[in-house]
Amino acid sequence: MGMNKNTVLGWATLLMVVMGLLLIGLGIFKYSEISGWGFVAAGFGFLANAWVFNALKGRI
Repeated sequence: MGMNKNTVLGWATLLMVVMGLLLIGLGIFKYSEISGWGFVAAGFGFLANAWVFNALKGRI
């Protein structure tokens, strides 16, 4: 099975969405004190990066 650029970007987008949601969930449910804000911020950063990867699919 050959992977072209769009397939690689699709897998990267999926992994980054999963990781972003995991970090947000950790920040909300496990670390509810001040350190949770860092997890949530990093999770939103992952989601923003995944959004950019998804927008690049088909363009490069």
